[in-house]
Amino acid sequence: MTEPLKILYVTSEAAPLVKTGGLADVSYALPRALRAMGHDCRVAMPAYGIIPESSWGEQVAPCTAHMDVTLHGAIRRSVLPGADVPLYLLEHNAYFGRTHPYGDYGHEYPDSLERFCFFCLALLDGVPRTGWVPDIVHCHDWHTAAIPAFIKTRCIDHPVWANKPTIFTIHNMAYQGRYSSTLMPKTGLGWELFTPRYLEYYGDINLMKAGLIFASKINTVSVTYSKEIQTDVAGHGLDGVLRTRTKDIVGIANGVDTATWNPAIDKRIPANFHSTDTSGKKVCKAELQKTLELPVTDAPVFGMVTRLVWDKGIDLLLSCLDDLLRRNVQLVVLGSGDDVFENALKQAEARFPGKMRVQLGYDETLAHQIYAGSDFYLMPSRTEPCGLSQMYAMLYGSIPVVHRTGGLADTVFDASTANVAGNKATGFVFASWSERAFQNMIARALKLYEEPEKLAALRRAAMSQDFSWERSANEYVNLFREAIAQP
Repeated sequence: MTEPLKILYVTSEAAPLVKTGGLADVSYALPRALRAMGHDCRVAMPAYGIIPESSWGEQVAPCTAHMDVTLHGAIRRSVLPGADVPLYLLEHNAYFGRTHPYGDYGHEYPDSLERFCFFCLALLDGVPRTGWVPDIVHCHDWHTAAIPAFIKTRCIDHPVWANKPTIFTIHNMAYQGRYSSTLMPKTGLGWELFTPRYLEYYGDINLMKAGLIFASKINTVSVTYSKEIQTDVAGHGLDGVLRTRTKDIVGIANGVDTATWNPAIDKRIPANFHSTDTSGKKVCKAELQKTLELPVTDAPVFGMVTRLVWDKGIDLLLSCLDDLLRRNVQLVVLGSGDDVFENALKQAEARFPGKMRVQLGYDETLAHQIYAGSDFYLMPSRTEPCGLSQMYAMLYGSIPVVHRTGGLADTVFDASTANVAGNKATGFVFASWSERAFQNMIARALKLYEEPEKLAALRRAAMSQDFSWERSANEYVNLFREAIAQP
């Protein structure tokens, strides 16, 4: 029997304490799944001021980061709420005691680079002081990308971190941590690393590049995305770096926390249901319409829970919106993001009273109710590294209409004649990112809505998909062991 692993899982956010996107859900669910398998997985993230005081735990160790100046912080020990997962919170009030993890009013904090480089370096100093030493460090996105670089450079002779294997997970290539070269002293990394081989990127610092170069293994959150990012279309300028590490890149699809996202037991929705008895979904639809003050009719309801940003294809939605809403349909949107998109959606809501509702911001309960109460789920993303929304939608019987990219291509199977005949169809997939292709898929969805038996069969197939984290966690364990064998 193989020995259980000790895994330090480093992230910038984790649900339910801090959530701005899917990373937070993954950072809650994957560590839980790993611990359920017997591994000692512990999460580390900044001690943001927005975290409830009840979840801060006690101080267990001091920590220091020698950067351009010497900075001090502290490690607190707590647990993720509702989970048996130890949580290390790195405390530094000046950096993290703010109203948002990344920025205010849609603008990034100007000291983001130094905040997260401090987090990485101070964490490496503080964790060993707690008395616990991991076998591997699992880093997520650019906010933690300095850790592999520190381990391979500053910590090369460290009694704990020398030759320590690291995994760097890319959740979204578009966000790379790119900053002016004048801030190099703020990183805690030497100027000798500011070269095209390492951190330098068109004259700037690129922290994600550091993670890609120095990590033992790289992974993305879907198989298709792991291939897409090695092309100039989706590599966002780092595809050349990624191609040099092709043999070390592995795609592992995210899973779904079925203790939280399960219509059969979900306490946030007005009626429970499951794949063999979906009668409760009708109740959920009517209650969603009442909650959002839409007419309670049998018109098909399209739902979206999304960030209102360019890569989510909101501009494509807007270009097709008038055509969609002239039909006998309703559309509900929950999300926030770019002011231009927020304003355009609110203007459309005003043009189509009684047919569209836009709720700006994020409301966890309403999100569950939209998945449960909608008939179809729109996801016209330009790119989608993995996507959780389409999986939530399928489990709640909301048939997804998606662009064939990244994790959407891996998880949604088009209702083609062959897939329907083989009982494999779970949604509608358009290959070309265009108005015509998107509108054609919506038309197919509306046609299906007029055929209740076929709709019910497609819904059952979608709700029967296995998106459990156990499958994904096993793949991560295999990747961890590979990295440990060849750090």
